[in-house]
Amino acid sequence: MRLKSIIAPLLFSACALPFLLCSSVARAQDLQLQENPPDRYTVQKGDTLWGISGKFLKQPWRWPEIWQMNRDQIRNPHLIYPGDVIALDKVNGEWRLSLAQRNAGPRPDVRLSPSIRVDSLEGEAISSIPPGDLAPFLSLPIVTDGGSIPGAARIIASRDNRVVRGVGDFVYAINVDEKSGTQWYIYRPGKILHSFDSDETLGYEMRYLGTARVDRFGELARMEITTAREEILLNDLLLPAPREELVSYVPHAPDKVVDGRIISLGNNSAEGGRGSIITLDRGTRDGIEVGHVLAIYHPTPVIADPRPYEGPDILARFVDQTRAIVPPTRYLNVPPERSGLLFVFRTFDKVAYALVLNAAEPVVIGDLLRKP
Repeated sequence: MRLKSIIAPLLFSACALPFLLCSSVARAQDLQLQENPPDRYTVQKGDTLWGISGKFLKQPWRWPEIWQMNRDQIRNPHLIYPGDVIALDKVNGEWRLSLAQRNAGPRPDVRLSPSIRVDSLEGEAISSIPPGDLAPFLSLPIVTDGGSIPGAARIIASRDNRVVRGVGDFVYAINVDEKSGTQWYIYRPGKILHSFDSDETLGYEMRYLGTARVDRFGELARMEITTAREEILLNDLLLPAPREELVSYVPHAPDKVVDGRIISLGNNSAEGGRGSIITLDRGTRDGIEVGHVLAIYHPTPVIADPRPYEGPDILARFVDQTRAIVPPTRYLNVPPERSGLLFVFRTFDKVAYALVLNAAEPVVIGDLLRKP
């Protein structure tokens, strides 16, 4: 079933031995190792690259710096499997991680006898972060330039007069192309996404509602609703479930300065935390890409200055030979405080979606996003 296959693609399941992009400014000698890190570590089934890097580094996302990896290797990484041994050594006075021993198991394809089929073992490679954190969201968000999806199929009728549809119900749809397969996603126009600091419209978010399976193709296709996050209505839109696509980017810091904001939280929540899905007002046009790790900063309100005012009089008046002085209101600006990290997993031209990896305080709309 293609619905399951789409969950695996963007999971970063074919992730890299190195972990993140090396900054042109940061140096490996600036890396902070964990207290008493292991000299060797044997990769276990169920490990993630984020977890393994945390055994060596206090800042897991900076792993490529210690691996001396370049951008091409980040995009097309070597796979790491259970049984591989990672070593921590010092080379020319700098700490380095390397693959000390490769598991002798088959790589990456094995011919199964007596069958002639060749099965890829990439699925056995460890992932970047726990797959369950991203699986429900990887291919679901859609942002368009208008309030609809050009060329989308559409539900136009049902088998009875009920308004609300749910799992197990059959509906009729037009523009369902047989070449696109039997598995489809259901969408409805959602909110308009605006820049936090201006009136610019960044896009129109299409709200994911559930899935449907084609029961019979034709000019008027008959479809069964297989999953539903909320009620399904007439005129809801249908798109083919995306074909499996392997994205092997791993978490890395951006090359350029990032100056963004959080403009939306998943499920229209007032605040979020670890595991929350957030929308940021920066996209591919701003250099944001899948795998970017960004720091979250929470703006701090200004603080009234309690110190006595010693400047010139701003307002003075004389009443009955008495002078009254009104000092100006003065405030102290407090720099934004870093409150967490996020991981970008889906990008569009002007917006992107990310997972909050950790947060020291609630994440809210308006929080700043910076290069970590």
